[in-house]
Amino acid sequence: MTTCLRNFLRTIFSVTMTNILLTISYDGTDFCGWQRQDKAAEGQPVRTIQGEIEHALEKMFRCHINVYGSGRTDSGVHAAGQAANFLSPVDSIPEKNYVRALNGLLPHDIRIMDACKVSDDFNARFNATSRMYRYFIHAESVPLAKDTRYVWCIPNRPDVDRLNEMCSFLHGELDCATFAAAGDQSLSTKRFIDSARFFVDSSDKDMLVFEIEANAFLWRMIRSLTGTLIQCEQKGKSALHFKEILDSCDRRRALMTAPPNGLFLWKIRFDGIRRHV
Repeated sequence: MTTCLRNFLRTIFSVTMTNILLTISYDGTDFCGWQRQDKAAEGQPVRTIQGEIEHALEKMFRCHINVYGSGRTDSGVHAAGQAANFLSPVDSIPEKNYVRALNGLLPHDIRIMDACKVSDDFNARFNATSRMYRYFIHAESVPLAKDTRYVWCIPNRPDVDRLNEMCSFLHGELDCATFAAAGDQSLSTKRFIDSARFFVDSSDKDMLVFEIEANAFLWRMIRSLTGTLIQCEQKGKSALHFKEILDSCDRRRALMTAPPNGLFLWKIRFDGIRRHV
């Protein structure tokens, strides 16, 4: 809803609305991604995170409420800190009450972690300045059964120092066409990467984490990057070899695409520099 339309409703119909920003965690295993899909798959409803949250809001307010996410996650991808906003038609509800109310209506694999009021013109997608993702890799040992939905299991422990040498080239404005999946419809393949690094999880020596933050990402870019970095390391390739793959802007040079289950949308920032999308 545009600002003009919102002001029109307030003036003509005395409608008072409050813009609410949600912080959302979800297990993406059983979802067809974030974005609502209006078409059914083979006659069956398509389950999405956005769709489930909008359905819960409709139960609360007896009318359809649009939810605007900061970014789209693909099928099987999880989130620890997705951000989304919606316009509440009721201004008398304390903001923190949305957490309990929505969690009482949502399925167990979606949790609202926080809710706060934001300005009328705030939009979670267009006001976001960067998105941080983490990809979890379990090396060598067998993970607990409860964790297999959230990690990529690989047989050999990678050399973290060599991986971080490769990551040193993932900084600044880069053409990331090499790592864009076929069918990506972005107008530009350039993205501004703030940081990229591998580290060992302090609570689990067998858990390797790839963390990357950028203004935005191409379709399946992080999974393609993760798979290529790990395969380059396992094949004994140098950091300069990885740079050649990156600089080629040739999708055919990318190596494997890591599976979706290890990937989490970790954090959305709104306080940085707004760059192109």
